[in-house]
Amino acid sequence: MAASAPTVQLPKRRLGKTGLEVSVMGFGASPLGGSFGHVDEAAAIAAVHAAFAAGVNFFDTSPYYGATRSETLLGKALQGLPRDQVVLATKVGRYGLNVEDFDFSAARVTASVRESLGRLQVEYLDLVYCHDVEFGDLDQVVNEALPALAALKAEGLVRHVGISGLPLGAFRYVLDKAPPGAVEVVLSYCHLCLNDTSLAGLLPYLEAKGVGVVAASALSMGMLTKAGPPEWHPAPPALRAAAVEAAALAESRGQRIEALGLRFAFRQPGVATTLVGMTTPEMVAQNVEAVAAALGLAAPADDKDKAEEAAADAAVTELEALFVARGVKDVTWPSGRPLPAGY
Repeated sequence: MAASAPTVQLPKRRLGKTGLEVSVMGFGASPLGGSFGHVDEAAAIAAVHAAFAAGVNFFDTSPYYGATRSETLLGKALQGLPRDQVVLATKVGRYGLNVEDFDFSAARVTASVRESLGRLQVEYLDLVYCHDVEFGDLDQVVNEALPALAALKAEGLVRHVGISGLPLGAFRYVLDKAPPGAVEVVLSYCHLCLNDTSLAGLLPYLEAKGVGVVAASALSMGMLTKAGPPEWHPAPPALRAAAVEAAALAESRGQRIEALGLRFAFRQPGVATTLVGMTTPEMVAQNVEAVAAALGLAAPADDKDKAEEAAADAAVTELEALFVARGVKDVTWPSGRPLPAGY
């Protein structure tokens, strides 16, 4: 199912030292697994095609999302697109909600990559992350998972290797212990958005390590939406309440909090791409429009457009100030095992 040609083509940036050129907005395929609500398969496939038509070439998934459903559905959608023009990322190590559903052993990592290749219907993966490393033994990630991925890289099944997680200290631990070049990319989520910009403090360290940066959850896993945070969202009550208040404030200013959240996130420096979850062509169109406006890809046509841009900027400033005023700016939540001392 093809989408009509878009009016805007999103630009690309180099992802660290990988040599990969990735669209400034990546297609976050987590919602294809159904964790944010029902997903219509035909609409999801159309969304993938619409995103590609708008210049989105980076697609991110995991076997964890929807218990492999996201990978399977994304694999179907990608069959209609040229493989050499797609940058495809998936993950290893996380397969469920519980501690026992994490496995960063060399054997499981190797098997997981081969299983993902089958579900995604491809012969190689451009990027494979160790998924949510803070839930595993970080030393096992360093000593087993990363070498297993390096072996798969040598075999030609994986092109590049990364790690993902929530606590920023977990990145530093793994990068401090792993050999140079073993980790080429980090995926950080919920730390470069209206309510939390703490990733910015880690960017100089990551740049010094030669690591590319992917940001995810620009809308903080659905928290910065009109619908508000889903029931399972782990944010503390004060942060959830502030997000609801922010959505109402945005609406009172004639704005969509989703568009304002993207406007803010896509103006933050130091990351190659930011992942946004999308399940319909309409969502793709809205997000492309918001990103294009944030990056100034289409100059305001007249004074009315300029006034609308100024109003959106003013609303972004108001919303960020709200999180500061409520004492929840840069507030996060526990995730995984306690980190080693010093991290």
